[in-house]
Amino acid sequence: MTAPNFGMTFSRSNNEPVPVTGADFSKMLLIEASQDADPLAFPLGQAVRFSSSDPDMLMKLGTGPLRDAVAGINSQLQGLNVGADVTAIRIAEGINVAATVANIVAALALVGSVPALVGGTPRLVWCGRTAWRPDADTANPIVAALPEALEKLLAIAAVDVDDTSKANAIDARETMNSQRLMPVGIAARVYEGTNLVTRPMGPRVLGLFARVDNENQGKPFDPIANRAIYGIAGVSRRIPFSLLDGSTEGQQLLDAEVSIVVPGEVNVDGAIAEGGFTFIGADNTDNGELWKQIHQVRGADFITVKLIQIYRQFLGRKITVDMAEALINSILFMLRDHKAADDILGYNRQIFIPDQNSPENIRLGRIKLDLGIEPAPLFRRADTEIHRYRTAVEGLINDIFARLNTVA
Repeated sequence: MTAPNFGMTFSRSNNEPVPVTGADFSKMLLIEASQDADPLAFPLGQAVRFSSSDPDMLMKLGTGPLRDAVAGINSQLQGLNVGADVTAIRIAEGINVAATVANIVAALALVGSVPALVGGTPRLVWCGRTAWRPDADTANPIVAALPEALEKLLAIAAVDVDDTSKANAIDARETMNSQRLMPVGIAARVYEGTNLVTRPMGPRVLGLFARVDNENQGKPFDPIANRAIYGIAGVSRRIPFSLLDGSTEGQQLLDAEVSIVVPGEVNVDGAIAEGGFTFIGADNTDNGELWKQIHQVRGADFITVKLIQIYRQFLGRKITVDMAEALINSILFMLRDHKAADDILGYNRQIFIPDQNSPENIRLGRIKLDLGIEPAPLFRRADTEIHRYRTAVEGLINDIFARLNTVA
């Protein structure tokens, strides 16, 4: 605008650190069939976003696997958090399992467009039929397609694997290599009316993620191990487990990064609980150890989304000292808040390194920042050494002598 000759002007500076809010990492994406769903509410192959607490939408889901998945999610939610933000893609039931799996894979290929279509990015994903494999040496096609799809969303998936035996579950896990896949080696027994049926555990694990996130102000930094799974009558098979015996089948499954659900046992020292059903699991299927715990991957994804929100507010400005300082402080203040909340153990404060920022790159408009964060690990094992304490006996002798001396 043209400045007045006689008057005044006002402007606002734009060189301060910017705040960001992050994102809701409890949004979910479900891909499965439901033959009797309302075709107008849930058209085949189209992403539909809804609240899992909406009774009208639940009724329109019909009675197929999609409906059970939403019911399993809802059963994990507590208190005022009675609904989840769910996007469902209903696929056609094929003439056999292989055909249905192919339909799910086709839907997965299009997940990159889901956020724009529904106005939200799902970060928790579950697909049906992942426990099926064409043969003992081949990965499930959905499992093979999931890592690429999950990277597009910065999401993770609970993956149901063959729950009939330890060997089959571990064999299926061996077909996976991704930080974003969490194998689950047990199915749920649930009531549908008066009938007791077996249903996938994966959606219930997604509901557990949402419940724990909600307990932590919506942030995805906390693990979900040693938490109750609600709304189930039993598990598909009883997996022997003990907190004290590493040779049990449950411990062997956990060693292979296959998560489990075990029932409680009264008056058993090695039991995980005295009652109910408890989820035990923490790991993804990554080959390395640095990002093995899946809650750490989710936490890093959350920070990545915040960095995206910060960068987009600075892109396009000219590079000056004020601009660079505001950018760097925005990042450091964000990490400081996460450290104060114990979301992360710590971070490096010197993130602009001159040797990594040559004049040639600065001329091209490129700034390189070196960001290090340390996510908090979960408490996995308690090692305790118990030994005799001779000082206590010496104290006893002194007490006896003092008491007798008093009497005398």
